[in-house]
Amino acid sequence: MNNQKFYHPKFLPTWILIGLMKLGAKLPFKIQVSLGKVIGIMLYPLLSRFRNIAFINISRCFPNKKKSEVEMLVKQNFEAIGISIFETANAYFATNAKIESMLTIRNEQHLTKAIEKNKNVILLAAHFLPLMLGSRALLLKHNIANIYRPQNNALFDEVMRKGFVNNGAVMIKTKDTRGMLKSIKDKLPIWYAPDQDLGMEKCVFAPFFNIQTATVSATARLAKGNNTAVIPYFFIRTESGYQMEFSPPIDNYPDSDPVNSASMTNQILETQILKHPEQYLWIHRRFKTRPIGEAEFY
Repeated sequence: MNNQKFYHPKFLPTWILIGLMKLGAKLPFKIQVSLGKVIGIMLYPLLSRFRNIAFINISRCFPNKKKSEVEMLVKQNFEAIGISIFETANAYFATNAKIESMLTIRNEQHLTKAIEKNKNVILLAAHFLPLMLGSRALLLKHNIANIYRPQNNALFDEVMRKGFVNNGAVMIKTKDTRGMLKSIKDKLPIWYAPDQDLGMEKCVFAPFFNIQTATVSATARLAKGNNTAVIPYFFIRTESGYQMEFSPPIDNYPDSDPVNSASMTNQILETQILKHPEQYLWIHRRFKTRPIGEAEFY
């Protein structure tokens, strides 16, 4: 990295973090998981704000769980957060051979057939904690476009961007709708995770765990046209590594009603989350925007 501005002393902590991540990416999977769990356990009492957000989210999404069960799931989620530090390091710095050795792929034919048929492809994903590694793993066999939010730290943002670009990805910022449409038109599969709260202007309210949730409406707009295949993409950590799974393209999507379209994608993501709830990004304020007149969650 030749940009001289990144050698300013203020970036020293970031350089140290980058060095530690490079070392962490070299560790075997089992050691990464064990160390990650320890880090997560240490973070649990320290990050009270995020712990409270996770507790509220899980309590709302699983109203039948007892308080002790919710607390247990929050602790498991923090262990997954600790492990995700190494998963992010793997996404940026691990070799292709290492990532491939940890990977099991299921139903990839849904993606390859869509590509062979010259379809526009949107890979519908959820914000699971290994999501960065899931994006990098796609690059082992496919050129894709990543929709990403730039990091506040300019050096870390550049490291993240180059880590993917050097492995064949096209990086598109979340606000660059024109870039997304161009990639789709160019038949470049887009990896897109819409389960985020972008406020009233960019969202519609649709059920998510039986909660009216501000849901990004851009998925349906991007998928307009008969030649687009929206393929649910599921990437999760297992006991022995990582599982990458593709589902059949969503039928009759998008619907003419944006709320129906958002409900369809929410239902798919909800089904994925129920398989491994401990690995979902519960510390995100998913229910920040509420319908008019409804009390805030947080």
